[in-house]
Amino acid sequence: MLDPLFKWFAGLWSALLAALYGLWRMLTSPFRAIYNLYQRSGWIIRGVLGILIIPFVAAYLVFIWHTLWIRDYDVNYPARYNMTDHMRSAGEQVAVEGGDNSTRTCGRSNVVLVTADLIDFNVNRNKWISSHPLYKAGLFWMLEWDQTWFFDNKAAFQRGVHQAAARTAIELADQLGRVRGTSQIDADLKVAKGNIQFDQFTWYFNVFDRQPFGPTTPTPTYFRQSLKALAQYNQRLADCKATFDARADNLMAFLDRIAKDIGSTSAAIKDRSEQYNSGWFDTRADDIFMFSKGQLYAYYGILQAVRADFPHVVKIRALADIWDRLDDHLRRAIELEPLIISNGTEDGWLMPTHLTTLGFYILRARSNLVEIRSVLDR
Repeated sequence: MLDPLFKWFAGLWSALLAALYGLWRMLTSPFRAIYNLYQRSGWIIRGVLGILIIPFVAAYLVFIWHTLWIRDYDVNYPARYNMTDHMRSAGEQVAVEGGDNSTRTCGRSNVVLVTADLIDFNVNRNKWISSHPLYKAGLFWMLEWDQTWFFDNKAAFQRGVHQAAARTAIELADQLGRVRGTSQIDADLKVAKGNIQFDQFTWYFNVFDRQPFGPTTPTPTYFRQSLKALAQYNQRLADCKATFDARADNLMAFLDRIAKDIGSTSAAIKDRSEQYNSGWFDTRADDIFMFSKGQLYAYYGILQAVRADFPHVVKIRALADIWDRLDDHLRRAIELEPLIISNGTEDGWLMPTHLTTLGFYILRARSNLVEIRSVLDR
């Protein structure tokens, strides 16, 4: 009875080893071909090959170095801003010196501060991977990195962070930074909104790409211009020369946009979980997981900043308990750190389903947002 079962597992193991060996042979074939050519060639050709190969290898080593981990990643990053020490609405006048209006002091916006810092995190403290030429080239221009297990997790995480930051910048320009949404759009917020929506995959030169061939301005430069514009707006807000409309209906509308944003992510997780159950062998599950985690990582800080910018609304509507649960669900989601991201079936016993686990926390956070919105709508 055990002998056929043993043979079946042995055959499966042999097939797996053969497949891995074939994959290894395919991936290393260009390097083995170059090495064989190097061995058969004279010193002149060897010198030419060395001149061509050394910069290529060095570039790949730098690329791998930047994609290995996320610099300055910190689950506790919202604590850096000491938002609980500032119990006043963004833009609220907090001091007047004498009778001159020019001496007024107003509260900065924590939402703007966190959003700007997330952009800085993406493009200054980390290398923006999605526009990197070797990332766009994929595996020898044959296979996109997003279709593999390698070098794509950081790019997906950064795009998730960017999704949340871009959504927030748009809301700042269209609603929060205007009086009842009908006044003229703030000049700095307009610049931030426009630049943060720039294409994410543009480098100086874009060979074999839909982006302009070049020379052109790369993606990180546009995002840095958004960062600069947000900082300028926040400084003008502190000088009482800009507007932040911290009303309950604006808060409700902003939370509604965030709920829809993460709801779309939840739908993507649901589709992938239902249509593919390859467990550890799903090469796209890690991209969806890391994008979702990056988005939630950003919203974890942004929503704490929102709470700090609307303290009077939160207090009057007694939202503290619901908001605490929202923070807890977001934190639990971004604390997930699987060694290998698996997309198994929900009732599977061998391969876990990390996508579904993350999706559960997203739905819990979204339900908290909907609950807060319902309270504000009463």
